[in-house]
Amino acid sequence: MKYTKLPKTDIKVSKICLGTMTWGRQNTESEGHEQLDYALEHGVNFIDTAEMYPVPANPETQGRTSEIIGTWFKKRKNRDKVVLASKIIGRPGSYTAHIRSTGLQGNSIEEAVNAELKRLQTDYLDLYQIHWPERDTNTFGQRDYKHNANDEWEDNFNEVLHKFDAQIKVGKIRHIGVSNEKAWGAMRFLEESKNHNLPRMKTIQNAYSLINRIFEGDMAEVSIREELGLLAYSPMAFGVLSGKYVKGIAADNSRLNLFPRFSRYSSEQCTEATKRYLKIAEKHNMTLAQMSLAFVNRQPFLTSNIIGATTLEQLKENIDSINVTLSDAALDQIEKVHAQIPNPAT
Repeated sequence: MKYTKLPKTDIKVSKICLGTMTWGRQNTESEGHEQLDYALEHGVNFIDTAEMYPVPANPETQGRTSEIIGTWFKKRKNRDKVVLASKIIGRPGSYTAHIRSTGLQGNSIEEAVNAELKRLQTDYLDLYQIHWPERDTNTFGQRDYKHNANDEWEDNFNEVLHKFDAQIKVGKIRHIGVSNEKAWGAMRFLEESKNHNLPRMKTIQNAYSLINRIFEGDMAEVSIREELGLLAYSPMAFGVLSGKYVKGIAADNSRLNLFPRFSRYSSEQCTEATKRYLKIAEKHNMTLAQMSLAFVNRQPFLTSNIIGATTLEQLKENIDSINVTLSDAALDQIEKVHAQIPNPAT
């Protein structure tokens, strides 16, 4: 395994982070524990969860993923071996109304932290992230920003950081980060931290993959210059970049077959780009999964690559990607496809 540090901290994290959002829906508790055991044995010390998980979100399973991690901690007694990250939901809506109907106002942060700590059976989180912005902006498959003049959100960056500061001071969280954030929001948080001596966002968890390289726009410069490390999610584009869908070999219980609502990586352009990337991988004697993850692993703005798996075989392949180095020839061919079909997913 290769390691880096959470930016501006001394916390060492594996460059492969274990994502968990299928546990409690597509994966059982025992399967989750098996994945955790295997990952830790192979050098993965970084785990990411969220109060909303598993996905798709619903009242019956909400929080179950973190509960599975919690029972593993209780059984293995190894909380000190893991860097643990979780997330609080952002802008409220119908999809997450069963969690809360408010955003980050009032006591929501304190209450969410306490509930998550209870589920996880721990007394602290190493990293706590805002899952998506509170304001109305382009997230989750929305390519362009369309301003909503009727958005009732008011600038509360300072207030939110003060609430995080209170949780840091009592020892419940160590560091904070954002997710699904844009350049403006990231810089506003950093500005408030600098000007008012408040906790600083250390990471940004955004989608990044061969078919979604939008992060390489404004956010890449912010990430590098401001040391706001990327935790890349969906590096396999919900399994699309395994090649199993274009090959027609996806299992009935694969994510996109079970949950067709997750369609952001399934457009005609995404499919065509995936077919071309598959040819490149095969030409260079790699699986598409190996090539896709190796491409993310090599990026200079990356802190950790969040991989997820529903089977132990997938997990093994994903973790092994840390040992794959892409040749100049393969990278040149990847860039040619990207130039022809840039960012077909958002």
